[in-house]
Amino acid sequence: MAEAERIIGTPDSAGAEEPASSDATPAGGTAAPEDGSAAPERPRGRRRILALFVVAVLAYLLDLGSKMLVVAELEGREPIRVIGDWLRFDAIRNPGAAFGMGEAFTIIFTCIAVAVIVVIVRLARKLYSLPWAIALGLLLGGALGNLTDRIFRSPGVFEGAVVDFIAPAHFAVFNLADSAIVCGGILIVILSFRGLDPDGTVHKD
Repeated sequence: MAEAERIIGTPDSAGAEEPASSDATPAGGTAAPEDGSAAPERPRGRRRILALFVVAVLAYLLDLGSKMLVVAELEGREPIRVIGDWLRFDAIRNPGAAFGMGEAFTIIFTCIAVAVIVVIVRLARKLYSLPWAIALGLLLGGALGNLTDRIFRSPGVFEGAVVDFIAPAHFAVFNLADSAIVCGGILIVILSFRGLDPDGTVHKD
């Protein structure tokens, strides 16, 4: 987890090394005093943490509610055509990862989901960027959504099959949790290319 934090660009402590170049500046932050004393904590940090968990809860509840509705109203019945042959709602149970991949590694994917959740929660205390809060919130909500299926659905704890139901033509069937994870991942890639770190630091070329 410490390695994941290092890669994602957030220091482990307030005493981390200073940037090598003055081109890296905190976005909206306060510069550290020249006498070497610790800079005051940016008050917006708590708001970013709150935003992360609000996004995560919304993503989780939307995924959970949609799966409950699908199991109650669609499972075992004919698929519902939403846009002709291009998009259907078709309830299936997926023991693999997102989009039906890796069906033989259900427990491994469960452990990965748990690890992702732990890393995101640890990173939250160092979060000062709203876009990163949204991205990590989507990842957290999606991971929790599918982890809930892994734990509570048949055939057993940590081996449960995930409920998928969004079935585009010529593509794998997926759910809202998968969508949240993909959207969060895409946003993280965009933020990384733009040089914005989770702690609000902007790296200029």
